[in-house]
Amino acid sequence: MAADDRLEDDELARRLREAHRRVRMLPAHDKERLARRYLSICDQAKRDPKRAAARLETFLASLEDGPSDTPREGLDTPGD
Repeated sequence: MAADDRLEDDELARRLREAHRRVRMLPAHDKERLARRYLSICDQAKRDPKRAAARLETFLASLEDGPSDTPREGLDTPGD
């Protein structure tokens, strides 16, 4: 492994640890779905670190935006 590859792996590992910390702190109803997504990124990091890094960036951005499954109870308007 070249020295540059090792630096990229260290950065990926640091970002994966950050994602793990953030997922761990989520409420239970969000944690299960996002933990499965996180684990699939970790699995891919073993085989294709560059692709995993790209997926991780998207994942972390989605955590910044907050949960995408907004509860709609009480917000729907009655139909005709």
